[in-house]
Amino acid sequence: MTGQKDEIAKWVADLADADPSAREASALRLHSAGVALVSPILNEWLKDPELRELMRSLSTDNQGKPNPAYTVGIAVEPHHFERIRAANGSPRLSEVPPDQDAKEFELRFADSCHFDILTTRQPGGAGAIARFLQKLGEGIQQIEVNVTDVDRATDILRTRFGVAPIYSATRPGADGTRVNFFLVSVAEGKKCLVELVEPSGGT
Repeated sequence: MTGQKDEIAKWVADLADADPSAREASALRLHSAGVALVSPILNEWLKDPELRELMRSLSTDNQGKPNPAYTVGIAVEPHHFERIRAANGSPRLSEVPPDQDAKEFELRFADSCHFDILTTRQPGGAGAIARFLQKLGEGIQQIEVNVTDVDRATDILRTRFGVAPIYSATRPGADGTRVNFFLVSVAEGKKCLVELVEPSGGT
């Protein structure tokens, strides 16, 4: 597992590389690694017809069926956050609710390789991103799944899959989204955070 952690750290660092092809190559590997973490769980969720309909899609498979859209959330230290942002054309900063310990921006590579790059507003503080960085260092912090109705999706996961959300009620997310979180078990007894995201306006 240490080897994979080192690889992920390198791929994260490569997001600030001056060479666009190096950035994209590492981004594809990083996104694949993130989705692979939770694929067994997500595949089980997708067996539920109603939940599958709630999950948004941005692409189709080779049979023309929609694929769910997954965004990989990467937590980085503040100085690295600025380097990655500058190397990728200084994308717009997302509007994060002021009570949440996060700064973020979006990165996209290829058709369905999406990232949220996240950092803490208070290094060493008690916020979620700060605690993640203190405990685990830079790396894959969460997998985000777009849904059309976060309240209904949360209810399905709670009642049909026995998975308790982190928050008892949906909360505001970046850029007017509505979100909730689930801490799920993945390989080797580890945990990964899955964020359900309902875009602003439900579209």
